[in-house]
Amino acid sequence: MAKTIIDMKGIVKKFYIGQPNELTILKGIDLNVEEGEFVSIVGQSGSGKSTLMNIIGALDRPTEGEYTLDGVAINQAGDAQLSGIRNSKIGFVFQTFNLIPRTSALKNVELPMLYASVPRGQRTARAKELLEMVDMGERMGHMPNELSGGQKQRVAIARAMANDPAIILADEPTGALDSSTGRLVMDLFHRLHREQGKTIVLITHNQELAEETQRVITIRDGQVVDERRINHEVLPPDSFFKGQQDEARQEEQSL
Repeated sequence: MAKTIIDMKGIVKKFYIGQPNELTILKGIDLNVEEGEFVSIVGQSGSGKSTLMNIIGALDRPTEGEYTLDGVAINQAGDAQLSGIRNSKIGFVFQTFNLIPRTSALKNVELPMLYASVPRGQRTARAKELLEMVDMGERMGHMPNELSGGQKQRVAIARAMANDPAIILADEPTGALDSSTGRLVMDLFHRLHREQGKTIVLITHNQELAEETQRVITIRDGQVVDERRINHEVLPPDSFFKGQQDEARQEEQSL
C-alpha cells in the first residue's frame, strides 16, 4: 500500500478573523497525495489554489482542519520546525524562479544544503550533479541575469531537488516561459517523476498541463469541485518533445 505524503482533512483558511471583513478562502478541503504521485491542482484566479499551495508548502497554517505532511502534524509544529520541514521535505519551484541575484547557479543550488548544514564539499558535489542532471552543467558559474527564463527555471528545479525532498511543489512553473521552453521544463518534471519516483504537486490554471499529470484536482471558490485520474498511457513519450526540446536548447544557447 502506497504511503500517504499529504493528508488534509477539512482545511479551512480565514483571514481578518472576527472583523467585519472576515474572509473565508478555503472551505473544508480534503486532499490526499500518495508517495510517487504526479498531481495537479487546477483553478482560476481567486479559486483559492494559491492559498492551498501555501498551506501544502507549510508557508501558512490552516485556520481549521488537520494537515499531516510526510508523517508530521503541521498544526502542532512550531515555527522553527516548520522552517526545517520546508527546507528538508519540500522542494519549491516558483513561476518567478526566486533565484538569488549576484549569486551563481551553483551557489543557488547549494543554498538549501547550506541551511541544512551539509558540509561544503558534499553540497558542492551534489549541486554540480543536479545541474548536470538538468542540462545546466556548462552554466553553473553564470549569474541569474546571464540566464534565459528556461535556464533559470532549470536551476530552480535543481535547487528544489537539493535536499532530496519528499515533495516537489511547483507553482505555475511554466507561467513566465514561452511554449517551447515551458515544454522542456514540463518534460523535466516528467523525468523526475518517472526516473526518480518523485512526488510532484503542480499548481496551475493551465488545463492542458494538468492533463499531463496522473490526477487532476479542480478547485473553485475554495472547494474541491472535481477530481479525476488520467490514464498514464496517454502521456506523450519523450520522443514527442524532442524537436521542441532541441529548438528550445538552441535558442537558449544563442543567448
